[in-house]
Amino acid sequence: MSKHADSAHPTRPAVAWIGLGIMGSPMSENLIKAGYDVTGFTLEQDKLDRLTAAGGTAAGSIAQAVRDADVVITMVPASPQVEAIAYGPDGILENARAGTLLIDMSSITPQTSVDLAKAAVEKGIRVLDAPVSGGEAGAIEAVLSIMVGGGQSDFEEAEPIFDALGRTIVLCGPHGSGQTVKAANQLIVAVNIQACAEAVVFLEKSGVDLAAALDVLNGGLAGSTVLTRKKDNFLNRDFKPGFRIDLHHKDMGIVTDAARNVGAALPVGAVVAQLVASLRAQGDGGLDHSALLRSVERLSGAQL
Repeated sequence: MSKHADSAHPTRPAVAWIGLGIMGSPMSENLIKAGYDVTGFTLEQDKLDRLTAAGGTAAGSIAQAVRDADVVITMVPASPQVEAIAYGPDGILENARAGTLLIDMSSITPQTSVDLAKAAVEKGIRVLDAPVSGGEAGAIEAVLSIMVGGGQSDFEEAEPIFDALGRTIVLCGPHGSGQTVKAANQLIVAVNIQACAEAVVFLEKSGVDLAAALDVLNGGLAGSTVLTRKKDNFLNRDFKPGFRIDLHHKDMGIVTDAARNVGAALPVGAVVAQLVASLRAQGDGGLDHSALLRSVERLSGAQL
């Protein structure tokens, strides 16, 4: 356990955080604010500098970050990155102590999470898959929705950490269940953004005051967290990434593949997955997923 405890912050587990991107940086900072000792590793020096400025400790490698940790949290883009940081001589499983709790908060395939949990058992390391929803704003404000797969006792041990990061925290079932629920989340979000984007183009071409229209729509049954969070993106054509099209493309592949495996038909989801893919093919992969609006604009005759 962390030795740096005081009366304001009772003893908390020492945390290693691997992956300090758009989500990982503000999430790790929220843990520091909550009184945790956080040692971080990521590939970009400026992100490590940001962590130390916030009161964390920068490590020079994964091995260095995890060797004294009670809890290791990972937040990286996709399954290949999770496998790269978890396995091998320089990875988490070889260098973390037996008894460590590994919480993977990346959004990856359910099978990758199941395989990681199995491999970790041999090292005496416990694993939770705990992907999140809420985007960059939710990460900054510590209001993320966290969907967890794994054991009940491990979940209960991790709950204080989750409480510092999010608002809706639910154990969804065994290993991989968190990722399955996250895949469903990404399906709903993508379809919702697409519907909003189509409405925006329809409203603008009809000559309606867009800001007024979106306000009244968001107050009724058509209202949604997506519309609340992305309304200004649509109004201002501001597609600075909170969640990149590239990553949503990855997630639509996960949900499409997982649905095929269990025999679930996703007809609208399949269409939106192709629209996300086409947006990426047109060079917009680095933009926020609200940039699905650009796809609808192109289909409606705009030259972008």
